[in-house]
Amino acid sequence: MTNHKIALMPGDGIGPEIIAEGKKVINAVSDIEGFKIKWNKFPHGADHYLKTGELLSEEALKKLEKNESIYFGSIGDPRIKPGVLEKGILLKLRFYFDQYVNLRPVKLFDGVDTPLANKTAKDIDFMVVRENTEDFYVGIGGRARVGRTFDSLEVARELYNVKFGLDIETDGDEIAYQIGVLSSKGCDRVMKYSFDLAVKQGRKKVTAVDKANVLTEMYGMWRERFETIAKRYPQIEHDFNFVDAITMWFVKNPEWFDVVVAPNMFGDIITDLGAMIQGGLGLAAGGNINPEGISMFEPIHGSAPKYTGMNVANPLATVWSAALLLEEIGEQKASERVMDAISELLVEGKVRTKDRGGSARTSDVGNELVRLIKEKA
Repeated sequence: MTNHKIALMPGDGIGPEIIAEGKKVINAVSDIEGFKIKWNKFPHGADHYLKTGELLSEEALKKLEKNESIYFGSIGDPRIKPGVLEKGILLKLRFYFDQYVNLRPVKLFDGVDTPLANKTAKDIDFMVVRENTEDFYVGIGGRARVGRTFDSLEVARELYNVKFGLDIETDGDEIAYQIGVLSSKGCDRVMKYSFDLAVKQGRKKVTAVDKANVLTEMYGMWRERFETIAKRYPQIEHDFNFVDAITMWFVKNPEWFDVVVAPNMFGDIITDLGAMIQGGLGLAAGGNINPEGISMFEPIHGSAPKYTGMNVANPLATVWSAALLLEEIGEQKASERVMDAISELLVEGKVRTKDRGGSARTSDVGNELVRLIKEKA
């Protein structure tokens, strides 16, 4: 019998409630498929930080390394300044484990309404592959007041270390600056993942997103590397969309897309639009993936602190993320069982949480998914 070690990080707000339902579903499907999950729980989040002052220590990271994957609930708490938990925990995990792919499926299920007129489930079914470790999210920048300012900025990644020495002189108002970084290797590997994903899933086209007409250096290189990688996959069609244009086409013609690959910031923006056209954040799953290392799976929504402990949050995005996790650790059949159960629950429409116009509780959804999985076993 196969044994998998999975780190469990429930996080903040509704995180513990939704992650409990995902865990319940994974345990049910593992019993049917004949493998075992050893859950290793990590307390890191707002409460832990307020109690200990620790965000994510080197010791904790070393313990996380002993797991195959990470199942993550949510992060964020109004008691703590915005960005502290996100940078100190979530982004630190992504960068430490070099999870350079952020994978977000955009799929409309039968039984779910979309705000797009005359569009159905057959029109909305594509994957967004967001580069996850570079671009303007490397987190370096600063401010300079009138006069002369010196600054030293550094980016340390698995692929490279780069330092910027800035000598800034301004005679105007205070300025703020943020530096984005793309590397050719960073572009190549996420683009290769996108084309490999298209091949694996039998999809026909990969679309690259950029703003190369204005931000010519960074996204000019992005476009060049995409053309280079595309030549290795002559069987897959490829094209380009500027980021402003693709937001329009997501709304007007979502059926045009199969796999979309985007730099970090643009990918963050367009996947929230993708979540809305597929029925809302409660149905938006995500994975932070290192194909050769430790990946992390989470819903794309936040911690929704005002609903903490109320057992009303929609856990389907978290359960869908569990299906992505199962696929990544090699349990394809189990992943398919979870997705089939999600699809059946949505088509039946009997168990719906508040965000979908129903009165079901978070735990009701998990229980119903387990029932459907066992019924089909």
